[in-house]
Amino acid sequence: MDLGLKGRNVLITGGTKGIGRQCAEIFAEEGANVAICARDNAGVTETLAVLKTKGVTAIGRGVDVANGHALQSWVKDSAAALNGIDIVVGNVSALAVSEDEVAWDASFEVDMMHSVRLVNSAMPFLQRSNAAAITLISSVSGREVDFTGPAYGAFKAALVHYAQGLAMKLAGSGIRANTVSPGNTYFPGGVWENIERNNPDLFSEALAANPTGRMGRPEEIARGVVFLSSPASSFTTGTNLVIDGALTKGVQL
Repeated sequence: MDLGLKGRNVLITGGTKGIGRQCAEIFAEEGANVAICARDNAGVTETLAVLKTKGVTAIGRGVDVANGHALQSWVKDSAAALNGIDIVVGNVSALAVSEDEVAWDASFEVDMMHSVRLVNSAMPFLQRSNAAAITLISSVSGREVDFTGPAYGAFKAALVHYAQGLAMKLAGSGIRANTVSPGNTYFPGGVWENIERNNPDLFSEALAANPTGRMGRPEEIARGVVFLSSPASSFTTGTNLVIDGALTKGVQL
């Protein structure tokens, strides 16, 4: 299937590892130009080297997305360098799973406000695209109460609500907005590898909750993100795509 991504311009926050990295690589494989950001400058440099081997324009910068000015500058500079924006993917999370106020503050600034600022900064450019799409990464923790902290789940749920509102507001302008809610996703250097090493009891509990007998892989989530963001999914907006291997038990109506 041709996803219609060749020559499109995509911005991805947190594009150097895990789901974000796989999104960047798959978009590039489909012929899209990609701009990434992450806090890790070395990771940005390494990722760009890989993306450029795929024959597309790839640019990036070290950015702390909790810094609104830095995030907005990256969006505007990326749009200038790529000559426009067609797709934005808000992928960064603070992964704040404690129950203190620090977790609430971090989740608000990183998970929620980074997404809002990303969308607002990109909007003037998305309005000029004939295939504009916004995809925000939520979580199954936004669908049901689990072992993560209350702030993490609350703001992941808020992202779904926010994207649904954008979808309704922007439908007449031809700008789509969706969320993807991954289940437990394992990759080297990721949170679940850390838990496996340092909290094996929790890891075993989480693994046992997965009906498939395993956790997801980043590329399995990223394929859904790329399709949902692509012109091939042109009539899909206001949707929360759950990719969790039947982990969650709630029925999504």
